[in-house]
Amino acid sequence: MASSSHRGGDFYGAASHRSRDGLSTRQVGGSDEIQVRIDPMHGDLDNEITGLRKQVKQLRNVAQEIKSEAKYQNDFINQLQMTLIKAQAGVKNNMRRLNRSIIQEGSNHVMHVILFALFCFFVIYLLSKFSRR
Repeated sequence: MASSSHRGGDFYGAASHRSRDGLSTRQVGGSDEIQVRIDPMHGDLDNEITGLRKQVKQLRNVAQEIKSEAKYQNDFINQLQMTLIKAQAGVKNNMRRLNRSIIQEGSNHVMHVILFALFCFFVIYLLSKFSRR
């Protein structure tokens, strides 16, 4: 077996290569099959696999947390939109009522303004009458 330490070389080449300490590949006969052999001298692969499994579990937990947070925020936004729609409907109804009341009582306001003006003229007339004496 050759022990060159280049990585990611041609797996289907004539010479075998070492991809990592403890792992080696070689071509089987004239076919395109590859055999992988693990040297028992390098038993740290089990520890690496266990570490990778732990990292995958951590990533899965993070992904689940992201999913639940996204769902919570989406629900919150939907509730906020519903509240905004209800508020807009309430404002629209109140504006409609206000416009209706202005139209109905608009003539009363004009009448009040006219009566106030007449009262002011009357008071000024009386003041001018009594001030001459």
